[in-house]
Amino acid sequence: MTEKIGVLGKKSPQRTGVERVVNAPLPTVYGNFQAVGYLDHDRGDEQVALVYGDIATDGVLTRLHSECLTGDAFGSQHCECGDQLDSALRAVVAEGSGVVVYLRGHEGRGIGLLAKLRAMALQAEGLDTVEANLALGLPVDARDYGVAAEILRDLGVNSVRLMSNNPRKREALLRHGVQVAEQVPLLIPPCESNITYLRTKRERLDHHLPHLDAVAHLS
Repeated sequence: MTEKIGVLGKKSPQRTGVERVVNAPLPTVYGNFQAVGYLDHDRGDEQVALVYGDIATDGVLTRLHSECLTGDAFGSQHCECGDQLDSALRAVVAEGSGVVVYLRGHEGRGIGLLAKLRAMALQAEGLDTVEANLALGLPVDARDYGVAAEILRDLGVNSVRLMSNNPRKREALLRHGVQVAEQVPLLIPPCESNITYLRTKRERLDHHLPHLDAVAHLS
């Protein structure tokens, strides 16, 4: 923990890391969750974990979901994010227990909403998602999963069955001390609007998307 000098010259503690702030019941169309709210003192972000049932310490079905306003709230078909969130929430309810950590500050793989929209405009002109970020002078993926690992530890989770097609999420959790017992595919049927985006994720970002081989007819 670091310290800062107060206005009267006295040292006052400055919180660091992630702090659990609130736990509230959250009834949803999927089932009754507990919404556990956190404050990331280092970045200033407010985070939330949706917990269903009595979670164990090991092998907990878990989704780390990066915030995506366009997909999660607006139903954008440019990506598969909204459908993945829906599928993950349904999966933990079907399992009887699990956690969905909703990671704010991850919009556009960490570049922010307006930058993401600028990148989408460039993609409409023919660039892929990697080329668009680079053309804007931005990182291809600026997300950090340290906060997610801290939240899981606070919830008492030691190892997870991670719902993700992205091997980098698994690697990040391992680096931060959370074991991944299994990586569970979260495959969403593609559509004409997102097939190019998904193929770029597979070919340039190493996402495991074997189901794309069956939809070669999409442009």
